[in-house]
Amino acid sequence: MPVAEKLSSSQLVALLPEANPELLAETMVAFANADGGTLYLGLSEEGQPTGDIYPEEINGVFQQAEARCHPPIVVEWQQTEAGGAFIFVGHIRRSPELHTLRDGRVLVRTGAENRPLRGEQVRQLASTRSVGDYEAEAAPGAARAELDEHLLEEFVGKWEERQGRPLTQPLEDFLVDMGWLTAERVPTIAGLLLFGRHPQSFIPHSGLTFVRFEGVDLRQETGMAGYGRREEINGALPQIIQRTWEILQEELRRGAIVRSLQREEMWLYPPTAIREALVNAVAHRDYRLHGRGIEVRMFADRLEVISPGGLPGFITLDNIVEEHFSRNPRIVNGLFQWRYIEELGLGVDVMIEAMINAGHPPPEFRETPFSFTVIFRNVVERPPVSGVRLTMNERQDKALAFIQRHGRITNRDYQDLCPEVSPETLRLDLADLVERGVLLKIGAKRGTYYILR
Repeated sequence: MPVAEKLSSSQLVALLPEANPELLAETMVAFANADGGTLYLGLSEEGQPTGDIYPEEINGVFQQAEARCHPPIVVEWQQTEAGGAFIFVGHIRRSPELHTLRDGRVLVRTGAENRPLRGEQVRQLASTRSVGDYEAEAAPGAARAELDEHLLEEFVGKWEERQGRPLTQPLEDFLVDMGWLTAERVPTIAGLLLFGRHPQSFIPHSGLTFVRFEGVDLRQETGMAGYGRREEINGALPQIIQRTWEILQEELRRGAIVRSLQREEMWLYPPTAIREALVNAVAHRDYRLHGRGIEVRMFADRLEVISPGGLPGFITLDNIVEEHFSRNPRIVNGLFQWRYIEELGLGVDVMIEAMINAGHPPPEFRETPFSFTVIFRNVVERPPVSGVRLTMNERQDKALAFIQRHGRITNRDYQDLCPEVSPETLRLDLADLVERGVLLKIGAKRGTYYILR
């Protein structure tokens, strides 16, 4: 199989330059415990062949790595070549079991890292395994003919565009590999939701309700329902996202202004933040809960996106910015390949940054055992800061240069840049830049990072 161009490590991809059994085992466990993924053994972090992998040695490395994983992890390995060097490509599916390393560590894939879990996080992740893998189950009563051929054709085109190559295997086999058909060619829950003609006939309340209220409450002072518009949106998930987004654009657009002969749309809320919340709700809701669908409620002072099901896996309100876990990895992968999700694991970050950059407070997150809500407040806290010339010390110059290269900086990054300076001094440096409106602080505790305003 050819190696795709421009590979880099991410939520679903790991590039390993050497045949290191320990690192290989860690990555296998991290993928199996998270969304699954693809390992490229013999590629550098820049995506270049290293020439350090030899077929004669690789079976021994595989055996050593597999011996470190409990329970065993199934990896589908393929051998290929690039630039005269051997590369081994391994595909790992998300596992219904909790996997550990031989030393007891539990890892999950978060972004481009294998992140260790501890204590309560491990218990939370283990508890999610007990409910089964609902999206992979066969959709009760559905047949292959229930999938919409036009949606499948559109998806394949998007997939080929993202992959940079044509789909060569038979469509049926591809759908099985992606978890959208069972081996018996029956649509799975994920396949039916993504491509079904009428998914709601088989999975009740898998649609979305949009309601615009006239005031700030659900009811008027008279006790009557206070909404001015109500829309029930059904269909396959991409159709739900598209139709809901069209409605939101109608409701959130507030005219336009012309600057330097360029027309700029004016929005009640930053559209990027609202779209991310919508896509996240569709991708991550708990489809086992049939009592209600997703709700988007628009009030005079706020917009709420309510998704059935609490936070998945080991995600909590405290770590929601820094961690990533998908309740429905097959649905998420489908929406990612379809380009409704641009980069995995960054939805919450994008919402926060877009709201703050627009002068609004960051979104609020609320959780119950059966729902998760994102609330956007229609409040302008501060005007954008621009055109301010500031005097900074040499360390702060380094920090800004780092952010310009990488997009963000953490306290750990700053300490690596200035190892001779105390952590408290560096913390004060960053706090000073936040106070002066140069940087925005995102997250809390271990998940804190800073971006340019």
